Amino acid sequence: MPFNIGPMEAVIALIIALIVLGPKRLPDAGRALGSGLRNFKRGLLDEPSQTSGDPAPDAIAAPAGPDVRPR
Repeated sequence: MPFNIGPMEAVIALIIALIVLGPKRLPDAGRALGSGLRNFKRGLLDEPSQTSGDPAPDAIAAPAGPDVRPR
């Protein structure tokens, strides 16, 4: 368990968020946070070739040159 947050710490964090964001923007912030975490998890589960810096083997371009095709 990476986080050891008790109920008192969670209440304090919610009170601080309510003071900083206000009651009107707090639900939108929670929704955006949930959406961001969902997209982050989805990105972790995708194929690594899509997110890594190395190009996929079939995405490597052929050498540039004239387009010569035999007839």
